[in-house]
Amino acid sequence: MVPYVYDFSAGGRELADLLGGKGANLAEMTRLGLPVPPGFIVSTEACREFLRTGTEPEGLFQEVSRHLSAIEAGAGRRLGQPDDPLLVSVRSGARFSMPGMMETVLDIGLNDDSVTGLAKVSGSERFAWDSYRRLVQMFGSTVMGVDGELFDRLLTELKERRGAPDDVHLEAADLTDLVEAYKRLIHERTGDHFPQSPAEQLRRAVLAVFRSWNGERARLYRRREHIPDDLGTAVTVQRMVYGNLGTDSGSGVAFTRDPATGLPGLYGDYLPNAQGEDVVAGIRNTVPLAELEQLDPESYHRLRDHMDTLERHYRDLCDIEFTIERGTLWMLQTRVGKRTAEAAFVIAAQLADEKLITEREGLARVGGDGLARLMFPRFDAAATGAPLARGIAASPGAAVGAVVFDSAEAARRAAAGEKVVLVRQETTPDDLPGMVAAQAVLTSRGGKTSHAAVVARGMGKVCVCGAEELAVDTAARRFTTRTGTVVEEGTVISVDGSAGAVYAGAAPLVDSEVMRYLETGERSTGAVDAVASALRLADEVRRLEVRANADTPEDAARARRFGAQGIGLCRTEHMFLGERRALVEEMILAGDDVARDRALGALLPLQRQDFAGILAAMDGLPVTIRLLDPPLHEFLPDATELAVRVGAAEARGERPDPHDAAVLAAVRRMHEENPMLGLRGVRLGLVVPGLVAMQVRAIAEAVVERRRAGGTPEAEIMVPLVGDVRELRLVRDEVERVLAAVSEESGIDVRCPVGTMIELPRAALTAGRIAEVAEFFSFGTNDLTQTTWGFSRDDVEAAFFSAYLDKGVFATSPFETLDREGVGRLVGIAVAEGRAARPGLKIGVCGEHGGDPDSVHFFHGAGLDYVSCSPFRVPVARLEAGRAALAGESVSDTR
Repeated sequence: MVPYVYDFSAGGRELADLLGGKGANLAEMTRLGLPVPPGFIVSTEACREFLRTGTEPEGLFQEVSRHLSAIEAGAGRRLGQPDDPLLVSVRSGARFSMPGMMETVLDIGLNDDSVTGLAKVSGSERFAWDSYRRLVQMFGSTVMGVDGELFDRLLTELKERRGAPDDVHLEAADLTDLVEAYKRLIHERTGDHFPQSPAEQLRRAVLAVFRSWNGERARLYRRREHIPDDLGTAVTVQRMVYGNLGTDSGSGVAFTRDPATGLPGLYGDYLPNAQGEDVVAGIRNTVPLAELEQLDPESYHRLRDHMDTLERHYRDLCDIEFTIERGTLWMLQTRVGKRTAEAAFVIAAQLADEKLITEREGLARVGGDGLARLMFPRFDAAATGAPLARGIAASPGAAVGAVVFDSAEAARRAAAGEKVVLVRQETTPDDLPGMVAAQAVLTSRGGKTSHAAVVARGMGKVCVCGAEELAVDTAARRFTTRTGTVVEEGTVISVDGSAGAVYAGAAPLVDSEVMRYLETGERSTGAVDAVASALRLADEVRRLEVRANADTPEDAARARRFGAQGIGLCRTEHMFLGERRALVEEMILAGDDVARDRALGALLPLQRQDFAGILAAMDGLPVTIRLLDPPLHEFLPDATELAVRVGAAEARGERPDPHDAAVLAAVRRMHEENPMLGLRGVRLGLVVPGLVAMQVRAIAEAVVERRRAGGTPEAEIMVPLVGDVRELRLVRDEVERVLAAVSEESGIDVRCPVGTMIELPRAALTAGRIAEVAEFFSFGTNDLTQTTWGFSRDDVEAAFFSAYLDKGVFATSPFETLDREGVGRLVGIAVAEGRAARPGLKIGVCGEHGGDPDSVHFFHGAGLDYVSCSPFRVPVARLEAGRAALAGESVSDTR
């Protein structure tokens, strides 16, 4: 039989899939000789078997009993022994860190008898009953399903009766009464009693942790973080050590570097006379970790040594949980710490400078999503005024939104399109939906390692914690500042997660330092230097070129500043709006060739001017110009509005305006039930005489103009929505005729490669034939996704995408990240068949997926030559193209 249970001494971090992240890292610390309380791990395989069958795996708890016996033998006492009880914790530990999303039960083994024994051996009756009330509360909510708020309410009422500011000020007798109140609550709500058998407590706690894998908040977190649902969680069972034994005890969370900024040093929180759950829950405000040096110098310096050991071993920022039990330091957990985007770039650069990792490893540790966040604006410090409050800068960024005080309201308002800020005394895992919906999180309690801070950093949300001067009243749905200002729900505030400040109203924004660097080359902070270094290396190693989608000279110039190597999509339909719309309308309504040619002739110099400006901005770099694509009726007035005008005139007995009547007739004649699949793309060029010739002449004459000005224009002509090679052949014949005519007229040889946009499944499946005529391909993945799935993007995203995400049909929207199985397979077919027919065929992508980090990796693997995206996503695509190149080699190779 394959074992389900492993001692800490039998594992290591290389077994994270089997032992979960927590268990694998506990095993790794044990292997390093660090002081880890003994324990064992129930594997993810056991969890998956339990979730598959709904029953405990055969033989599982016989294995658990054998491993527990080894711990009992080492401790010299048994689980729940009445006179001197061994107690254990039961914690979840998935392959990927999911902070606060699943369950923990502490002090397993306590009951009505052993609590007395614990009081005697510890010398503290208060400590024993405090431990017992924690067990009953955690077990009651996690295992027996009682609403956790009911336990909190009983605790709050007791503190109010006793006048106690927090639970530390409750006496042993108070806690004894609280335990009995908790047990009555459990019986009232479940009809069952809190179990007195330590073995039953352990068994039920393990199974409850398994079940929590499919809890609502865990599923929501996995969906957001793209963690697979079939991994399951491991469970760690570990001998309890106590931070709540008095002032010589305590618990804390430490980071080897600042997870918000990346700066080196000792960062974290410490809470004297407390268990670890108290630290992360934010129920009491912690002290900075540096104060531990005065409280317990020996433990402090020992902790620093262990932190140095772990950072050198893991070669990364480490997040560490520890407990001090009467002067003895115990290491309870470590993991590679979650960090903000700024910290990710700074830490990667620092570790490379310190030779702990190579530059290439550093590039592999940052990502395009993080870079995009660093490009967001920040608040203008000179125009914000005095803050409402200050707290701990837990997760940087600038966010503006309406104040809300619970998760449901945050989700409701966000679904209606409103930006919100979730304000709580402290957050719990149940607040996750609200945190996902909110622009920022603000709490009056907690530190950098509280639940709110850790989860917000992981999600890239702005967060300010521990704003003690705010009195948050969630029942009255308001908070009050130290000066007496009352802020009601719905009031707009601004949250600065970089400075830890909160402002009234919507504070003005300015560009981030990273955006300023990309625009001007100006460097101002360590984060900017780190980003510049990562982009430099990405540009050195990437194979994919990065172009931009740009339709104006201004966009083209910005894209070039951001590092674009050309334009992969210039959409000419965007050039026909505004005042030019009347000329397009005239072309559509033309009753004969003469009138149509007159309208096209008026459009020609305007188009030539457009193209000349873009070619000048991208001089020396390729510019792919797509011929007109949208349905022509989009350039005509609204049919309903026209019909009302015409009908009103007729109702008055008047003759309708002849122009209105003519336009209405044209609109009705051109009406399509599904314009996306109607008269657009290449079909326009074949149906509307002179349209292709006008656009190609404008391109060719712009090339001539640039050449005469001493430029080196590189225009490429792309034919959209081709489904059959015969369509492309007809258009290409006309393109070559016009290019030849302009060459002869100007005396300058104008050559423009002619290619097509692959955006229909039929085009992908007949790519070999199309490549016989096309000199390049560019995948229009927006329409290719729509036509492959049979989705109209505008219609389905609001209609049922959220339900598809909830039900697991999508892990993410196929319009955001490329559908590899369907659309990706069509891309692969088109690449293979296109290059078989025309070796060396240049192939790119110009849909929005060209700037999506995950999709860029796919395009690299598919062998494309370039990706094209919006100008603001060019730096992201550059970075990811470099990371994609490194993914296929050993990034630990020395540069």
